[in-house]
Amino acid sequence: MRPVSRITGISATYGTRSKELVSQRIYGLALGYEDLNDHDQWRHDPFLGVLTGKPQTQQSAAGKSTLSRMEFGTRETNRYSKIEVDTTAIDGLLVDLFVEAFATAPARIVLDLDATDLPLHGHQEQRFFHSYYDGYCYLPLYIFCGEHLLCSRLRPANQDASAGSVEEVARIVEQIRTAWPSVQVILRADSGFCRDGLMSWCEANKVDFVFRFARNTRLESLLEPSMMLAHAQQTSTGRAARVFAEFDYETTSGSWSRSRRVIGKAEVLGNKENLRLVVT
Repeated sequence: MRPVSRITGISATYGTRSKELVSQRIYGLALGYEDLNDHDQWRHDPFLGVLTGKPQTQQSAAGKSTLSRMEFGTRETNRYSKIEVDTTAIDGLLVDLFVEAFATAPARIVLDLDATDLPLHGHQEQRFFHSYYDGYCYLPLYIFCGEHLLCSRLRPANQDASAGSVEEVARIVEQIRTAWPSVQVILRADSGFCRDGLMSWCEANKVDFVFRFARNTRLESLLEPSMMLAHAQQTSTGRAARVFAEFDYETTSGSWSRSRRVIGKAEVLGNKENLRLVVT
């Protein structure tokens, strides 16, 4: 784990106390103390003082209320919150750490976008039912490059999986290209991100993409010749067969602003057909 002291770029503005609070929260998460309530007991542990650099002669570490004000605060100063949180700097830190992990600039990087459920078991604010996950949850957005987390954005579940992705990708790509002007950036995601707004942004900003494309009857008919050929190959060889095809595709509903390249895989596995499509 990278030392928490690396957070100096964010917390120097707010003093040593804020560094201790951020350190306490991060080490708590790493050790399994996920709930802020846990800190009311853990704050008295001498080991925590060693981790955060707090001298043993001083008072105990912060309790749940202080940590809550830090974690859920904004940059707006008021009489109840004396700790300001620079969320822009926190977002930038994730990308900075990613860039610093490379000795030299890579020629190409792949950014993976994903949304998943964060189940809720009470009546939290902005609590909504999500039919796909069959439960009440939040729907956070994640952006990774390999093992590196570049974005983690908490969102309510009453919206599209791609909501906010253009803004997040735009700031991340801008920051990466400032460090690596010549790097090729490729976005990769499932069909929940196959949206005209995100693809149009990529095309306008020279960012490549490969998105899963949900099948429909029109696409199935376009790939029918390829599926027939895969069946013929499977019958001839007795083994699984797959045939690839590509074509320009434009939605009839007008949801796409232009035609785009679609690649399809027609695969036969025994007596089963496997059809997969991507737009790129």
